[in-house]
Amino acid sequence: MENFAAIDFETANGARSSVCSVGVVVVRHGEITDTFYSLIQPEPNYYSRFCTQVHGLTREDTDEAPVFSQVWAQVAPLIEGLPLVAHNKAFDESCLKAVFRVYQMDYPDYDFYDTLGPSRRAFPWAENHQLHTVAALCGYDLKQHHHALADAEACAWIAREIL
Repeated sequence: MENFAAIDFETANGARSSVCSVGVVVVRHGEITDTFYSLIQPEPNYYSRFCTQVHGLTREDTDEAPVFSQVWAQVAPLIEGLPLVAHNKAFDESCLKAVFRVYQMDYPDYDFYDTLGPSRRAFPWAENHQLHTVAALCGYDLKQHHHALADAEACAWIAREIL
């Protein structure tokens, strides 16, 4: 793929609508041309211990953050006309659809591609197909795993290599 937007969400709790951060990496003609990161006040606004252990974010980090609709108003123009890509799109796409429903926003039926399935075909011998493992196999050193922008950048790297 040469033109796409890699996207990653982190959630505050088990609800898919509880996005608390988003990272977006725009790739045009095979090159990263733009990035975007924002904390988001989650809905519902509470953090599970498990999610905080995964990404390190807490309610104190997002109490003053904008709500999703305000953040998406900045993201939408960046990704206009581009397909979205995620590593394990089932998670990120379900988060996006859930938070659109919560905010009663019209979902634009984004074309959404996944790097997880193709990574299994490209690296059938890999010990696992988690983002950090596949990124390393593609030559990318993911230093801040579970930071939405770092994960989106790793996904973009993978997509450029195997999609």
